[in-house]
Amino acid sequence: MTLHIGPYRLANRVALAPMAGVTDLPFRRLAAAQGAGLVVSEMLSSNPRVQQSRKSQWRSRHDDEAEPRSVQIAGSDPQEMAAAAQMNVAGGAQIIDINMGCPAKKVCRKAAGSALLANEALVADILHAVVNAVDVPVTLKIRTGSTPEQRNGVAIARIAEDAGIQLLSVHGRTRACAFKGAVEYDTIADIVAAVDIPVLANGDIDSPHKAAQVLRHTNAAGVMIGRAAQGRPWLCGQIAAWIERGELLADPDLGQQWQIIRNHLAALHAFYGEFMGVRIARKHVGWYLQQHPALAPQRKGFNALTSAQAQHRHLQALFEAAGGNTDQKELAA
Repeated sequence: MTLHIGPYRLANRVALAPMAGVTDLPFRRLAAAQGAGLVVSEMLSSNPRVQQSRKSQWRSRHDDEAEPRSVQIAGSDPQEMAAAAQMNVAGGAQIIDINMGCPAKKVCRKAAGSALLANEALVADILHAVVNAVDVPVTLKIRTGSTPEQRNGVAIARIAEDAGIQLLSVHGRTRACAFKGAVEYDTIADIVAAVDIPVLANGDIDSPHKAAQVLRHTNAAGVMIGRAAQGRPWLCGQIAAWIERGELLADPDLGQQWQIIRNHLAALHAFYGEFMGVRIARKHVGWYLQQHPALAPQRKGFNALTSAQAQHRHLQALFEAAGGNTDQKELAA
């Protein structure tokens, strides 16, 4: 089965979810190289007052990024959202993704993200405005509703299809649930049955077997992987190999993981500059280390380091001590 978004044929049916503070350009490049079929940028605000901020400038970069380049925008004003879509297309976006799934309080307080799901008329206005404003495909990320008692995901999906949205990603929790409790996939299945556009199932998919199980349950066109990919940028590729070819790929060995981390570190330092790169690297390295009980306690020591060189040396010593091959050959993508 192949998955298309407008004119773009994706390499596989596994997408990396947009995650603020995570899916920056270095991580997107890495996840794509490790087998993700689609990667989506961090959320960009449609508010013109913040579009020239340093954070927004970082989030708007697409140097050497895998195609199609998908950029997520967020906001609650239809005209601002339309203008933001046009600006990002002019900056290189080939797909515009609209955020109506984020449960973060600072986003919902501005009536954006998943807060929009409670206002179906405004959802329709935003979707029509954005679709009509650009000549590239527009996709949408939602949750199943505002609360467990108000799961209107099917209604939102029908509004999206009517507006011209070309792909829908659905997280199987409501806004009120945030990231707590079990994911509920029945509503995703209902959405898949209700619309003809492709739907990606999202939420607590953390292994190839879980992805296959969710696809069987929902009949979705593919899956979207979020937090489970933190510290495991190879996970999307593993899931794709299993659901596309029935091939179960092992995790990279310690030596390969070191090479992945080393290259990721170097990319972060180059992208953000040493001062910010060193600080941003701490969370990513923490996620890598927590996969290994023997290395996880070393996170505190790593977080105390203040230079790029010190971070590289510290991690190399850790992986050497753990038995990984840390020679300096490049790992093939």
